[in-house]
Formats: sequence, structure tokens, C-alpha cells
Amino acid sequence: MSSTISNYQPLKWLFALAVLYTLYLAQSLFIPILFSGFIALLLSPPVKLLKTFYIPRTVSSFVLLALLVAPFTFLASELVEPAQKWAQLLPKITVQLNQKIDNISDEFDNQKQQVEAEVAARNKKAEKFSFFGLFSSDKPQPKKAPETDGNTVEKHIKQSGIKLLIAGLSSAPLFLAQCFGCLILILFLLIYGPSVYIAARSFPHIANKKKLDSIVYEVQKVLSKYIITISVINFILGAASAIAFAFLGLDDPILWGALVGLLNFVPYVGSAISIVILTLVGSVQFGLTLFALVPAFAFLCINILESQLLTPMVLGTKMQLNPLVTILWLFFLGWLWGMLGVLLAVPILVSIKLTLERLKLLTHWVTFIEAKA
Repeated sequence: MSSTISNYQPLKWLFALAVLYTLYLAQSLFIPILFSGFIALLLSPPVKLLKTFYIPRTVSSFVLLALLVAPFTFLASELVEPAQKWAQLLPKITVQLNQKIDNISDEFDNQKQQVEAEVAARNKKAEKFSFFGLFSSDKPQPKKAPETDGNTVEKHIKQSGIKLLIAGLSSAPLFLAQCFGCLILILFLLIYGPSVYIAARSFPHIANKKKLDSIVYEVQKVLSKYIITISVINFILGAASAIAFAFLGLDDPILWGALVGLLNFVPYVGSAISIVILTLVGSVQFGLTLFALVPAFAFLCINILESQLLTPMVLGTKMQLNPLVTILWLFFLGWLWGMLGVLLAVPILVSIKLTLERLKLLTHWVTFIEAKA
């Protein structure tokens, strides 16, 4: 018996590698489906509620999807101009920072040369008192490194910025096509999803249909509540940060408030990225002074209040995930699916945890996911 089980171990590893390889290759298929599924879960309760008031699913789905898309479209249109301005400034900002770093490096080199000159002068004085120079210790002077041309570095940075801009423009049609495909898929999931689920529920190999209904209902209810709550919290975080940035005199505060609110969907890592970006923006606008750190410090204070007080108070302990497990899962899906995988990581992990809990499977993994400090 044990030999039979050991023979199946390599097959399990091969199957796991095959699944992982398939997920990596078919990311352009799985990511839109998962994203559309989460948005459909978010909008399903209000669609179901409106149906009780004799409003057809088609009408309510169109209206709710339009109400969801309209604010983001308006915000994106308002942020296009400042985003383009900062995108054009990016190569210049990089060159300026590089020049400042070079100036600091030159000052250190000058001080080093002065120290070396003083040491050399002392050695020459010591040689005069040596016995016919027999005890002098002349050391070969190090060769100076060839000076780099600043123009070459500047040209290289500008070329890199142009390449990045061209890559972004070339990927824009595919991104727009995927967004349009996601909207169509969300609409069809809202309209025809329940009927497809009822038809799939009648398959003969599904024995316990009540248990399946309870699992689907639980996942839909909890995940919908989680997505709505996190979205509202991140909106409050972004709005509070934008007000603080405007008070501090930072240019385009709405842009940076929207950016930190969007990055906050990625736990822990998103806040760190926001702090780095705000530090760079503050250094560009206010120069290399202590005041350049004030926008990042203001966001850090707001983020600490949100993460330590607001989010635990609203979500409670039931939806809390172990930070280490969350970080590892973020790295894994980021490696597998890129930035979109990072954004989808937490909802996927919550869905896996809820499903395993309801099925009472792999309880040790559930305990591992929600392990408390």
C-alpha cells in the first residue's frame, strides 16, 4: 500500500507543475474572468434586491454597471492631464536627481582628494628626514578613473523614458480591449449567471446541492461585503490623503490621493510603494530638504490610523489574514500574473479560505492562512 502511494507522489508534483504552467500561460484568459467574477459578485446583491421590486435583471444590470463605471471614467478623464504632465517630467526628474547625486559624489571625491593630498605632503616631509631615502615608503598613486560624460547618461535616461512611453502606448489598445471585454462579461454574468448556475446545479455528479448553495451564498455574501468595505476604506484613505496633500501645497493632490487609494488595495506592499513615490515627488517639488519628506510622513500617519483602527473595527477579526501568508501570496501571484495578480491576490485568498472552511477540507491550511500573532 505504501509503495502504491509513493508511486503517485511524482504524478501529484507533475500535475501541480502542469496547473501552474497553465495558469501562467493562460493569464490573459484567467485574469479577466476572475476580475469580472468579483465585480459580478459585488453587484449581484443589489440586482437581486431590485428584482424583488419587479425591475428586470437586464435593466438593473445596465444601470448598476453604468453607475459603477461613470465615476471611474470621470476621475480618469480628470487625471489624464496631470498624469501626462508628470510622465513628461519623469525623464527630467531622473536627470535632475542623477545630477544632484553626482554633485554629492563629487563633493565626497574632492574631500577624499584633499585628504590624500595632505597625506602625500606629510609623506614628502617625512622623506626629507629619512636616511638618504632608504626608509621612505613610496606607494604607487592610484590611477584616476576616467570621467564619465554626463550627456551620455542624460541621453540614456531620456531614451529609456521614450522606450517606456512607446511600450505603454503600444499596450494601450490591448488594455482597452480587455476592459471592454470585462464589461461585457460582467454584464452577462449579472444577467445570465443565476440561470447558468441553476442549470449547472442539476448535474448528476453534484450530490449535496444544499451544501453547494450554502457555500456559494456564503462566499458571495462575505466577499461582496469585503470588496465593498475595502473599496470604501480606500476611498476614505485617498480622499483624506488628497486633502492633506492640498494643505501641504503638493501639486496635483487629487492624482496622488487616487494613486495611494488604488495602491492600498495591495496590503502592506502598496503602502510602501506609496511612501517611496511620495518621497520622490516631494523631493522634486520641494528639493532635497526635510520638508520633502512631509507628504510621505502625512500619508504614513493616515495609513497607520486606517490599518490599525478603521479596518480592524469595520471588518472585524473574521476576515483578518496572517500578514506573512498574505505577503507570500502577493509575491506568488505577482510573479505569476504581474501587477493585476497582485490586485486580485487578496480576494482570491479570501475565496479559497471561505470555500475550505465551508467544505471542512484542509483545516490545517485554513488555520495556517488565518494564523494570529
